Amino acid sequence: MSKSFQTAVKKNVSHTRRHEAIDSLVRSNETTNLAILVRMGGLRGEFRRHALNGIADCNAPSVLEEIADDTSVDSSLRQRATQLA
Repeated sequence: MSKSFQTAVKKNVSHTRRHEAIDSLVRSNETTNLAILVRMGGLRGEFRRHALNGIADCNAPSVLEEIADDTSVDSSLRQRATQLA
């Protein structure tokens, strides 16, 4: 796992640093790690949505379609993934 991913999932990291870490994952086109963040139940919704939007920014419609079809993902995130795909 990349350092940015580790920063994004740590509990004692500020909101700003988490958002920056997710932005770093987007810049690095780490769609797999971004998809993991979207699927993480313990991560706050704002970070999951930020990761989902990052996947769209990476132009990864197949990853968005996988998330949209994943019933373990919150329904609002699945709907958003469908819109972004």
